[in-house]
Amino acid sequence: MSRDGERPPLPEPLPRPVADSHCHLDMDDSAEQLAVVDAVDRARQVNVTRIVQIGCDLPGARWAVKAAESHDSVVAGVALHPNEAPRLAAEGRLDDALAEIESLVVSSPRVRAVGETGLDYYRTGEDGRTAQHASFRAHIAMAKEHDRTLVIHDRDAHADVLAVLDEVGAPERTVMHCFSGHADFARACVERGYWLSYSGTLTFKNAQPVRDALAVTPMDRVLVETDAPFLTPTPYRGRPNASYLVPTTVRAMAAVLGAELEELCEAIDTNTDAAFGGTWG
Repeated sequence: MSRDGERPPLPEPLPRPVADSHCHLDMDDSAEQLAVVDAVDRARQVNVTRIVQIGCDLPGARWAVKAAESHDSVVAGVALHPNEAPRLAAEGRLDDALAEIESLVVSSPRVRAVGETGLDYYRTGEDGRTAQHASFRAHIAMAKEHDRTLVIHDRDAHADVLAVLDEVGAPERTVMHCFSGHADFARACVERGYWLSYSGTLTFKNAQPVRDALAVTPMDRVLVETDAPFLTPTPYRGRPNASYLVPTTVRAMAAVLGAELEELCEAIDTNTDAAFGGTWG
């Protein structure tokens, strides 16, 4: 991925603490890669006091667990990304990989989530969908059996994601990561009791459907994330994202919702506890 290695400046701190509900500290390949301790410190300077580190392949999942066990402000989510599933299936390794993910889920109370899992029809064609669906269903079963939050990756697959969840039953806690749907899809997710996590895409010029979705999302269903090092919010798009840029997205969210910034921060913090099974850090 081609990005300017220069990191954006720290934004003005938020008036209350919030959490970055989804990031990939292990994927930061910029020229000035931040160590976890530095990433946590920079985030804390702007009142982003907690982080959910997501591992979405086997090395990343192992890394996420170690990071969560080493830093009080970090918890982990582990899974096989939907685009990993067809590759592993083609190599005859999907079942073994899923078994290792499940072992990591139960290895530590610091693993709060199973995810990101789901369906991605943008990068994987029809020939890979059977493996994606099998992997998605296996992750849902893990989250339910072990009482973990399910974190969903949904790209160009809205109807099928809901169809699978409706068929097998969603876990008690389900988060739609980096929500990318329109207002009607947001309503459908809220009706099912899911949390919707909004990222820097909300600030993109062409993202009016996402802003429309946020506008109809109740305050008690809203989360915020970076998906760092990806999806850096405007005006820093194209440069590396990091948890300390959450305030830029939160301020954009407050504008869309017509909410007071402090009120929104309080809601996000409360929702994070509810969505990920209690406080940490």
